[in-house]
Amino acid sequence: MIVALVSAISGLLYGYDTGIISGALLQISDDFGIGNGWEQVIAASILAGAVIGALVCSRLSERRGRRQTLLIVATVFVLGSLGAALAPDPLTLSLARVVLGFAVGGATQTAPVYVAELAPTKYRGRLVLFFQIAIGVGIVIATLVGASESVDWRVAIGAAVVPSALMFLLMLRLPDSPRWLIKDGQDERAREALERVRPQGTDVSPELHDIDELVEAERAASTSGWRGLREAWVRPALIVGCGLAIFTQLSGIEMIVYYSPTILTDNGFSDTAALRVSVALGLTYLITQLIGLAIIDRVGRRRLTLITLPGAALALIVLGTFFVTGNDGDAQVPYIIATLIVFMAFTAGGIQLMGWLTGSEIYPLATREAGAAAQSASLWGTNLLITLTLLSIIDTIGTGQTFWLYAAFNIAGFIFLYRRMPELTGRSLEQIENRLSAGHFRPADFADGR
Repeated sequence: MIVALVSAISGLLYGYDTGIISGALLQISDDFGIGNGWEQVIAASILAGAVIGALVCSRLSERRGRRQTLLIVATVFVLGSLGAALAPDPLTLSLARVVLGFAVGGATQTAPVYVAELAPTKYRGRLVLFFQIAIGVGIVIATLVGASESVDWRVAIGAAVVPSALMFLLMLRLPDSPRWLIKDGQDERAREALERVRPQGTDVSPELHDIDELVEAERAASTSGWRGLREAWVRPALIVGCGLAIFTQLSGIEMIVYYSPTILTDNGFSDTAALRVSVALGLTYLITQLIGLAIIDRVGRRRLTLITLPGAALALIVLGTFFVTGNDGDAQVPYIIATLIVFMAFTAGGIQLMGWLTGSEIYPLATREAGAAAQSASLWGTNLLITLTLLSIIDTIGTGQTFWLYAAFNIAGFIFLYRRMPELTGRSLEQIENRLSAGHFRPADFADGR
């Protein structure tokens, strides 16, 4: 639980640092006298850093271990938050948010893997998803700060220093991943680490034996790191993982998280009303993620995703229709807000739960850092592209048509995941890897329940 708490703090920082810009942009644009172009750059700069952070921290995690990597990430969180809070101009703010993004990308790549490799199989899904839930908490806090309209944007951004420092201090007391320690030849430390996170008196020898067998097999096969991702037997996991990461962003979630106040004010909402809607959306995100956390290990990852994606697509179609048909006046405001909330509920309680969870469990041990990094980079790269272009797309084709475009992305995501994503719920990391190595990684191959 303490390990998951540290991971959750990193998730909270991710949610807060990315979510705070939504309301802060209204203040920043006034302070610096900037328009949509700079707003997109400032919002997207953290995502450019996240791509770099995910890739670099993959190497660090493999060479120095998950624990040391997370200590570095916590330090960079502190430095990035201070730099952004003190920025004198939009360029410096953007560069500081690139540094902050490095920490965000490193956390999203490393923290879920760290928790997954320490968690018992029975609770792995829930413990890893503490990270995802904490993202929702961070977003809610950020929207509440923005909606207050009384907190200066510099103070709001700088406040992230406090949880960053707490994450560093807690991380000093935690063990490293036993799986990484065995890979590094530190068998005795691996036993000690595993005994610290299992009930007192538990015989950890069978679990250590399973891990050791996989490590030895992978050493013999020379399937490791980025080179290992090119192996034909690993490729199905890479396709599912990166495809899922891309569709979590193409779902439209970041469009709403980053730009809902901007979109709403551009369509006649007052600043106060738009920020209050943002709070409602943040709360919806958090509540539905908590519901998903409670049921995911019973309903299943694949089933939950496929149930919720059509609802998200339908909500976006309805939302787009309001704007395309001109039914976006005062009389329709309650219905527009309700539809936004419905969309947020379906996507936050479904596909958004899977992006980080699958990256921590779908790849073989020897390629787990590289696989999680590739998945994180795919997610952040897609997010960067969306954030840099969204306002321009709206200006070009219209608000309603943009919602329809993202509805189409949700439909495409459903088709892809229906055909490619197996059900991983209730299977240990070693069982998943054995299926993958045997060439049985289609949905039908996991239908036997073993």
